[in-house]
Amino acid sequence: MKKGLLLLSLSAATFLTYKAQAAVIMPADTGKTAAAAPAAPAPAPDAPLVFSGSVDTYYKYDFSGHPNIPTSFASDQNSISIGMIDLGLKKTVGNASFVGELSFGPRSDQSIPNAGYHIQNLYVNYNVTSKFSLTMGYMSTFVGYEVISPAANFNYSTSYLFTNGPFQNAGFKATYAFSDKVSLMAGVFNDYWNTYKSADRVNTFGAQLTVTPVKNWTAYINLVTGPSNGTEVDLTTSYQITDAFKLGLNAADFSASNGFTGGFAGVALYPQLAVSKVVTLGLRGEYFKDKTGTYGAPVSTGGAGLVAGPLPGDDVTGITFTANIKAGPLTIIPEFRFDNTSKSDVFTNSSNVATSSASQFVLAAVYAF
Repeated sequence: MKKGLLLLSLSAATFLTYKAQAAVIMPADTGKTAAAAPAAPAPAPDAPLVFSGSVDTYYKYDFSGHPNIPTSFASDQNSISIGMIDLGLKKTVGNASFVGELSFGPRSDQSIPNAGYHIQNLYVNYNVTSKFSLTMGYMSTFVGYEVISPAANFNYSTSYLFTNGPFQNAGFKATYAFSDKVSLMAGVFNDYWNTYKSADRVNTFGAQLTVTPVKNWTAYINLVTGPSNGTEVDLTTSYQITDAFKLGLNAADFSASNGFTGGFAGVALYPQLAVSKVVTLGLRGEYFKDKTGTYGAPVSTGGAGLVAGPLPGDDVTGITFTANIKAGPLTIIPEFRFDNTSKSDVFTNSSNVATSSASQFVLAAVYAF
C-alpha cells in the first residue's frame, strides 16, 4: 500500500514538473502581438536643394575722365552702377546631380553672348564610382584663375588674361581621380567658346590635370584646342602658405586658328595677406602681350579674342591694389589700378590724346548668400 502511494506521488510530481516547464517554454497565447525585431536603419535622406548666389554694385572713376582700361565689366565711368544678380541651384540624389545658374544685369549681359537666356551654368553630373564622374551641359570654363561671379574673385576688376580667354564651354567631360592628390579631366566641347550650342560642329578638345603636391597647394594644367577658336594652354595655381598669406598664379598662351593669326600670352601673380579677421590686402601684378596678328572672332559667335584691348603687338603691365573688408556675407572692395604699355596707342588721357598709361579707382560691394 505504501509502495502504491509512493508511486502515485512520484507520478503526480513528474506530471506537475512537466506542466511547469511547458508553461515556461511555450507560453499561452494572450492575444497580443509579439515584439517585432529591430527595424533596419532608414535610408539616408537625399541632400536638400542648395540655393546660393550674389549681388554686386560698384562706383568706378577713371582718372582720364572716360572709360579707358579695356578689360571685362565695371566699365561705367563716374557712376554708381550695378553688376548683376547671380542665382544658383544645386541638387544631388544618389549619384546624380545638377547645377543651374542664372544671372541678370550688365555684368551678366557682357559675359553671355546669348544674353537673353541669362544662363551661366546648366549641366548634369553622374558619379559612376567614387573616383569617376561624367558631366554634360553648359559649364563655366575650366581655364583661368578668375571667374565671372564677383563673389568668387578677390579683385573686382578683371585681368587681361580673363577677358581674352573663354568664359564658358559647352560639352561632355569625364573626370577620374587617381588619388586625393591627382585627377584628370578630358572632354569634347562645342566648336566656339561661350555659346550653349555649336555651329554644327563638336570639334574642341579640353583637358585639365589637377595636382595637389602638398596640403593647401593645388595646381591646374589646362588645355583647350580646336580649329574654330584656337589653342590655349593655361596654368592656374594657388597656395595657402600660412593662415594669413596666400599666393596665386595664372599663366597662359593662346594661338588663334580659323584663318586668324596671332594670339596672346601673359602671366598674373596674386599675393594676398590677411591683416585681421575682417581685412585682407591683395595685389594683382599682370603682364600681358598681344602677339602680332589679327585674331578673335566676334563675341556674338562665341569666339575668342578681345572685346576691347591692346592693339596687335602691344604689351601691358597692370598693377592692381585691392582690399577685401568683410562684414558677414557682405564684402566691401576698394581698389586702385594702374596699367602701363610700352607703346602709346592703347590708352588716352583726359584730352583724348594717346598715352602709355591709365589708372582707375573702384569701390564695390558684393553680397554673397
